[in-house]
Amino acid sequence: MKIVLNNNPETIERENMTITDLLKWKKFTFKMLVIKINGKLVKKNDYDNARVQEGDDVVVLHLISGG
Repeated sequence: MKIVLNNNPETIERENMTITDLLKWKKFTFKMLVIKINGKLVKKNDYDNARVQEGDDVVVLHLISGG
């Protein structure tokens, strides 16, 4: 499966992948993330159900806070 992840083309060997799977595959471990699939926000509660499909444009933003 081919997707665009953070503006970079990626080839994934799996056809069925959730956001949770994608985060594990890419080793994204930050606690505060904003994720969009094709411009639509994916809520944290939906990571296990939100499917990444062929051709999807996925954006994973790490939120950083400081003082």
